[in-house]
Formats: sequence, structure tokens, C-alpha cells
Amino acid sequence: MATKVVKAGNVKIGGNNPVVLIAGPCVIESEKHVLYMAQAIKTIAQREKIPFIFKSSYDKANRLSLDSYRGPGLRKGLDILARVKDRFGLPVLSDVHCREQIYAASKVLDVIQIPALLSRQTDLMVEAARTGRVINIKKPQFLAPWDMKNIVEKVKRSGNDNILITERGTAFGYNNLVSDLRSLAILEEFGYPVIYDATHSVQLPGGRGRSSGGAREFVPALTRAAVAFGCAGIFLEVHDNPDKAPCDGPNMIDLKTLEQTLKEIRKIEKGLHEKK
Repeated sequence: MATKVVKAGNVKIGGNNPVVLIAGPCVIESEKHVLYMAQAIKTIAQREKIPFIFKSSYDKANRLSLDSYRGPGLRKGLDILARVKDRFGLPVLSDVHCREQIYAASKVLDVIQIPALLSRQTDLMVEAARTGRVINIKKPQFLAPWDMKNIVEKVKRSGNDNILITERGTAFGYNNLVSDLRSLAILEEFGYPVIYDATHSVQLPGGRGRSSGGAREFVPALTRAAVAFGCAGIFLEVHDNPDKAPCDGPNMIDLKTLEQTLKEIRKIEKGLHEKK
């Protein structure tokens, strides 16, 4: 089924456009770190001719523990993301957690992301849709892919069809997720570009007691599989020292491994086009 082409900044997503990379550190740690990561990832993505949207969170409000690092907050975080846009000419994505954040976020973000655990919050979805920005809806871990039709309809009926749908794994017992790549095809039936979040799909929720664990060694293989399956984009959280990251370190990939992963994406994508 042909999907709508969605445009975020100068990046076209879906249809016959190249696979898009959405990437960056899980959370904003400092302006210096974010600018470093944005420049480094952009350089690698350009080398591999992969369109790139920068991602980082100004506030991780859905932490397991009260002691977990959340980020610099709305105002400071948006200021930093605005500098990424101005300095590197990149579209930016971040997640919103409540209606009160949406107006300010929409003035900076090219893509407003609805976190998986909040994708059934109707008021949040409707308010985000009304901004007219691209809305990236994370599929909740507890929902079947076909149940996303109702969530997509909330955004569409609120007057916004600039929609991305992101698959990020399904709860598989306690403290574990599993990827069913059939969901990529099911989600695509709704007519919008489908993104595969390879790093959150290997997360082990609550796996470390007071924080989540992860199995980042499986990210490259799952990325290859999703691109071969035909997704419109890959979502990767990337860090220059993931073992020391304050958030999602166990499932983020190391910046040093990103280029090889992108090379593999390009090879698979080229092979798919040659078959056509």
C-alpha cells in the first residue's frame, strides 16, 4: 500500500523516498554534548547519503525512579534544540508529556513525538494534532498493531494527517520486549510512514530494578531486518559513551558503531530498489 509522504523540515518520509534516520542521545545532557552529537551524526549520515532528523528529549518524565535524570526541562531544552536547527539545518524531534508543553514545543520542534506510554491519552493527542506539526506516535508496548488505527484516527480527525507511526516492540512477559516485524506491514496499512525504533525494541523495562536494562548487541540485526521489511525510517538512540549515559544507556548504540549500521542500511535499500 502506498503511504502518504510526510515532510519534516527538508526531509521527506515515506513513499519512494530513502529510508530516514531519526537519531540522537536519549536525553539532553548539556548544550555542548547535544551540539557535538548532532554534528557527529549529521556528518556520518551525510557520508552515507541518509536523510537525518535529530532527536533528544528535554524532559524524560516517564522515568521508573524518582531519582532518575530527566533532562534540562522544557525551556532550556527547547532553546538547545533550536540551536541544533539553526547551526546544522536539521529537523528536530522531541517528546511531549502533557498538554501544557505542546504550544511551546510546537514553536521549535519539526516533529512532536507522543511517547508510547501516553499514546492513549486523548487530550494530549488532540492538542498535539492541532499544532499542524508532524506527529510521531509511538506504538504502546501493550497494544496490538491493529489497535493503533484508533489512535491514528484521533490525530487525523483532529485535522492533522502529518503522521508517523513508530513500532518499538511489544511487552513479552515481565521486563522484556519482543519485535514482531509483521507489525510494520500492519501499521503501514493505515496509510502513513512507519518507523522502526531499534533501540527501544531491545530495552528491558525495569530490568535493573530502579532503571531499565537493554541488549544493544541486537540493534544492528533488528535494524537490517526492519529495513529489509520495508520501513520508512529507523529510530536509533545514539551516544558517544552509552555505558556512562544518564538515561537508556543499555539500549543505546555507541556512536562509533553508527556508520557501519548506516552502511548496512544503504546496502539493503539499494538491493531492494534493484529488485524492483
